[in-house]
Formats: sequence, structure tokens, C-alpha cells
Amino acid sequence: MQSYPDVKLFIDGEWCDAAEGKTIPVLDPATEEEIGTIPHATKPDLDRALAAAEKGFAVWSQTSAYDRSKLMRKAADLLRERAGDIAWMMTREQGKPLGQSKMEVLAGADVIDWFAEEGRRTYGQVIPARAPGVLQMTVKVPVGPVAAFTPWNFPINQVVRKLSAAVATGCSIIVKAPEETPASPAELIRCFVDAGIPAGVVGLVFGVPAEISEYLIPHPVIRKVTFTGSTPVGKQLAALAGLHMKRATMELGGHAPVMVFDDADVDKAVKMMATHKFRNAGQVCVSPTRFLVQDAIADRFMEGFTEAAKAVKVGNGLEDGVDMGPLANERRIPALEGLINEAVDRGGKLTTGGNRIGNQGYFFEPTVLTDVPTEARVMNEEPFGPLAVINRFSTLDDAIGEANRLPFGLAAYAFTGSTDVAQALGSRVLAGMLTINHLGLALPEVPFGGVKDSGYGTEGGSEALEAYLDTRFVTQKS
Repeated sequence: MQSYPDVKLFIDGEWCDAAEGKTIPVLDPATEEEIGTIPHATKPDLDRALAAAEKGFAVWSQTSAYDRSKLMRKAADLLRERAGDIAWMMTREQGKPLGQSKMEVLAGADVIDWFAEEGRRTYGQVIPARAPGVLQMTVKVPVGPVAAFTPWNFPINQVVRKLSAAVATGCSIIVKAPEETPASPAELIRCFVDAGIPAGVVGLVFGVPAEISEYLIPHPVIRKVTFTGSTPVGKQLAALAGLHMKRATMELGGHAPVMVFDDADVDKAVKMMATHKFRNAGQVCVSPTRFLVQDAIADRFMEGFTEAAKAVKVGNGLEDGVDMGPLANERRIPALEGLINEAVDRGGKLTTGGNRIGNQGYFFEPTVLTDVPTEARVMNEEPFGPLAVINRFSTLDDAIGEANRLPFGLAAYAFTGSTDVAQALGSRVLAGMLTINHLGLALPEVPFGGVKDSGYGTEGGSEALEAYLDTRFVTQKS
């Protein structure tokens, strides 16, 4: 019988408790049971972590890209070997169905492998000179120690992209992992430790997020900041990073539109989007949220999507056949209820769901609202839960206008049989990522990031490494 582990901080090559002995409880969102505690890091722990990261950077930045890649490949193999055990921990602490947890762990191993290989290809340039005997070249060097701040919705996925990019480029990194879901990211880091990562290259801390970010970001040891989370918090951290001239990558909130045109395969769109909407209980930054369906097929799509939502099996993620687990924490329940009630009061129609399930665990019904006015809060605030809003549109311009109306610009989706429409969407929809007629987001080799208030920088594709590298120019005359 597997048990939930005793999670520790990882500082300077050692798993340890917090210096002041403080702890934070960890709850199972399906049962509300306390399943463990984690150390609460304070300033003495952060000082140790910073000193270790500085020391680790001195070693790791001088390690060849070839050797870094070999170690990362070993860590990826260890993660695959341990995927079953880590998935069980993730489901206990986060709530998602066990199959989804295991997919996340295995996908994390693929991310490590991809960055391990891409890190060997961070090439500089030789630039033709204007005068004879002059050599001009650029070299890529690691930017320095990194502070990474990650959320609870994907405990492996959100850490592994930052960790892999840092390690692949020769940076050291301190990960401030989520207090609600600590065990799975700790086990990810254990894979790197067991693969042989030198002391100080990787650190792991938990604590009060604001206290840790306010201490780490301005600290002179830290040269790069990377954050995934809400737009309001991201703006605060980006401002703090900018104040201290720290490079930053910000992957922030979204409110993804889904445009379904009357020439689309409606049944395919319903099936694909319903599965995607209720994955991880809708607690996904790229979750499809604002469904915009052309008039001729709107009623058919609404009916089909509502039936698909009703068919979702909700329960404890450790149980067989469960499609959707609980919300990750209690505070999401009143947040969703407030959005739903306000939308109905403004004339929106509730076609299914809208309520908490039971009184133990943070379970919530898959919910569909239709014909919601644009001034309703749910049309303007990211719901971050199992809630879909379906509205109608008449023309291409109507759809694009609504898709671009909000300050967010992370992900967008579309279904159409028209090449002309697809091309128009590709050039006019203001989103960092647009996928048409399929789900093509979040692969290791493709960009992952947003525009406008959804942040800047990318955590996927070859561009992801650039944020962890300085380009230096060297010229000499013979």
C-alpha cells in the first residue's frame, strides 16, 4: 500500500527541514484529509539556498552541454520508471484522475529529453567583418541562477519546463514549488538528484509565496525569474523583476475563445472540446472557456455539449472510470458559484451543473452556461474551473472581435472547413497560441506562451532556451 511521502526542502544537495521548524499542512482535495506536511522555508533557508545556487552555478555553467545533456536523459529515464508512484502522489494532493496524473509525469520526461537535446544546440555566430584580420563572433552563455515560481494545477508540467531549460543551458535554479501539491515536484527533482546533479544546481523551497518572491527576486544572486500563475500576481512579480533589471518569463492567465464555424464538423468539435474543457476540472490556463458558435449550428452544439458535460463522471481520482476529480482547493467553489449566479442573474441560461457535489471533498458539477451577455463577470474573468460559456455569433468579424475583446491572449481554438477562414484567424486572432481543427498545444518542441496580459516569453520550443542565455559579442584583431 503506497503512502504519501514526507516532503522536505532540498538545499545544497541535502533534503532537510526548515531552519525554524515551521510546517504547512497538505490536504487531499477529494477527502479534505490532512495527508502530510511540508517545511515552511524562511529567510535562513532562502539564504542557504541562494548561497548554494551561486556555488552550483559556478560548477554547472562550466560543465559541457554534452555532459549536461547526458545527465538530463538519465533523469528523464528515472522519471519514467517512477511514473506510477509519482502519479499516485499527484492524484492524492491535486485531485486529477490517476490516468491524467500519469500522462503528466510521462510528458514531463519527454520535456526533459527535448531540452537535453536542444541544449546541445545553443549556437553562436561568426559575423563577417568589415576589415581584414578582424574576427567577430557571438557566444551563448548561461544567464545565471534562476528563481522559478510554479502553480498547483500541473505540479510536474509547470516545474519541468523551467527546470529543464535552466539545467540544459548551464544555469542553477531555485524552485518555489506549490505548497498544495508538493510531493510530485519534489519527486521530479529527486530524479535529477539521483541522476547525479551537483549540489547547489537545483534547490527546492516551500513557504509563503509573497515572502519568498519578495526576497528572492531582488537578491543579487538571482539573474532570471520565471513565473506561471495569475495575471495580477504576474504583473507584481514582473514589476519587481524589472525594478532590479532581472530577465523574466511570465506565463499568465487566459480566457480562451473557441470559434466554431457553421462549416465545421460539429460532432468532432463537441467531443474534442468537452474532453478538453473538463480535463483537470477546467483548472488549466489554456482551458477552452468562451465558446463562440455560428448561428446555424449553435443550438446543435449547445445541446451536444450539454449532454457531454452531463456524461462526465466525477469522483475521487484514484477510482476507476473517473473522468474528472475535485477542484484542487476549497476557495475555487465560492468563486465558481459567484460567477455562475451572476451570469444567470444577467440573463444567461444554465443548461447543466452549477453546484457543489456533496459536502466532503471539493467536487463541482461540470457546468454549461449559454447566451450570457458580455458584461457578465464570467465573460471577463478567467473561471479556472469546470465551467463553459456558449454564445452565438453571425460573422467572421463578430467571432474575431469577441475573441480579441479581452486583455488576455494565451490560447485560442477554432473549428472550420474553410482554408480562407483558417488563414484569417491565423493572422487576426490575438493569442500566443492558436490551434485549428485539432489539439496541437503544449508539445515540448512548440512555443508555449501568451501575449497582452497573458504574459511574455515562451516555455516551449527553441525560443524557450533564449531566456536563460546571454548573447555576448567577442571581437579581436590579429
